[in-house]
Amino acid sequence: MTVPSDLQPTDIFIRRHIGPNSDEVSQMLGSLGLNSLEELVATTIPQSIQLDKSLDLAPPRSEHALLEDLRAMSMGNQVYRSFIGMGYYGTITPPVVQRNILENPGWYTQYTPYQPEISQGRLEALLNFQTMVADLTGLPLANASLLDEATAAAEAMAMCFAISRKRSLGFFVAEDCHPQTINVIRTRAEPIGVNVIVGDVADIDFDSQDLCGVLVQYPATDGRIHDYTALAERTHEAGAILVAATDLLALTLLRPPGEFGADIAIGSSQRFGVPMGYGGPHAAFISARSEYVRKMPGRIVGISRDADGNPGYRLSMQTREQHIRRAQATSNICTAQVLLAIMAGMYGAYHGPEGLQRIAGRVHGLTRVLARGLEALGYTLASGSFFDTIKVLACDQSSAIQEAALQHRMNLRVFEDGALGIALDETTELHHVGKLLEVFGLGSTVSVADLAKDTDSAVDPAFQRSSKFLQNDVFHRYHSEHEMLRYLYRLQSRDLSLTVSMIPLGSCTMKLNGTSEMVPITWPEFAYLHPFAPVEQAKGYAKLFAQLEGWLAEITGYAAVSLQPNAGSQGEYAGLLSIRAYHTANGEDRSVCLIPVSAHGTNPASA
Repeated sequence: MTVPSDLQPTDIFIRRHIGPNSDEVSQMLGSLGLNSLEELVATTIPQSIQLDKSLDLAPPRSEHALLEDLRAMSMGNQVYRSFIGMGYYGTITPPVVQRNILENPGWYTQYTPYQPEISQGRLEALLNFQTMVADLTGLPLANASLLDEATAAAEAMAMCFAISRKRSLGFFVAEDCHPQTINVIRTRAEPIGVNVIVGDVADIDFDSQDLCGVLVQYPATDGRIHDYTALAERTHEAGAILVAATDLLALTLLRPPGEFGADIAIGSSQRFGVPMGYGGPHAAFISARSEYVRKMPGRIVGISRDADGNPGYRLSMQTREQHIRRAQATSNICTAQVLLAIMAGMYGAYHGPEGLQRIAGRVHGLTRVLARGLEALGYTLASGSFFDTIKVLACDQSSAIQEAALQHRMNLRVFEDGALGIALDETTELHHVGKLLEVFGLGSTVSVADLAKDTDSAVDPAFQRSSKFLQNDVFHRYHSEHEMLRYLYRLQSRDLSLTVSMIPLGSCTMKLNGTSEMVPITWPEFAYLHPFAPVEQAKGYAKLFAQLEGWLAEITGYAAVSLQPNAGSQGEYAGLLSIRAYHTANGEDRSVCLIPVSAHGTNPASA
């Protein structure tokens, strides 16, 4: 049905987000001696590459109608309480952080802070993130930031390979790392010639395997906590590097990796106030020994002084990065989730060290209550040393337990050996533990209240942290909402965002951040879904993905589109691997990639 122009919706994107109005467009066309935008396109774009057909796309929607469509789509997602873990956890985003950072265009519209004079607020916030990560991991140097835990692990592997003087070609990955991390490392290792060995760290043969590095998970994917001190010594004696994939919340209670001998630590800051979002975006981190600074990927924020001696923040050691070193860069990482790193850093500042320890202690205490209840019901646990995750060994009732959990709108993790995993988080309450015990009881009951009275919430003394952390003033001053609010707005006033003016920089990250596009990201149906939830609980996301893939395929002219890469740099890399795989499948060994001088720095860095 054709709708007359005067009856069409008025709240359309083009009217609100495309700057020039019709009179201004006519004036500019007149200056060029042209009559229409179509004539301008025909004049400036070579005929040989002009599209000779109309795009088969859905008709445009008004902003109001689009939000209604998204609301209906979100209802296809069913948010069950997640106990899956695997690096993704429920978290409570402080309202002052959600409202004044995540939902604030004064924070979410800036470009990456290459120009420090217009980025002082963000640079200070990112330095907070770096300081928090370095303190919690017990290592002197951290970046700000990376894309997710799995790609951070791949970056650490590349660091180990680059640092190794022997150019050792082996990288050992503990079998109790998160499975998605192992898969990404394998994908990234093969093109650079690194041999990935997955197994039990007790079986490492440093004499025959010629390793550049070893990756362990601390705590492990099944929740167990290991003492890696002896492994660190063996690794160093062999001239290799120990990498620990770790959990920032756990490190408020557990001995940090730097203290047991890890050289590099990586992980995700997601559970520091950033919703799961069906897998992202979240800011990952990497910290390391100081001597590895020139091999670190991503941004490093430092403090300098101007010509008048005033202190200021800037990006340090930029000659490592893709926008300068290009093909010789340490990594193709570019913008790397600044907004989410800022959120995580402010979560740390808002709670402070004592607040973070209270959150972690409560999570661990609830996990201990759950463990005692499961043992009282006759179940066997894989380990008695854990932080927030328990692995219940396989039994005859596993299928019945899974079904009962789903009936109570709970998702458990199912291991390949049939065991069940339960990971608690900041959002877990005592009654949830009671409901879990009811599910596992299958008719039998234990009193969760009685268990809670008699349960000690302290972590195993063998792994307990004794060193202090987050001693800087910023982690002690802003624990009230008003103090945090004022701090955020002081920082915001030192930054140039679209709330002030147009931004004099542009690149592949300069996308439209329209308000109506940002509104749905905090809706529970989009924000609280675990990435490994059963697919039947994510039908809204599936519809959204399919629709977007179809539109992008139509616009680009390709047969299919992948939404898997979580950054432009990773999309480039995935594309290059696809091209390489195509030539390999055809029996051709092609190793030269032509890249224009004008290309974004991530292009040669990816190649």
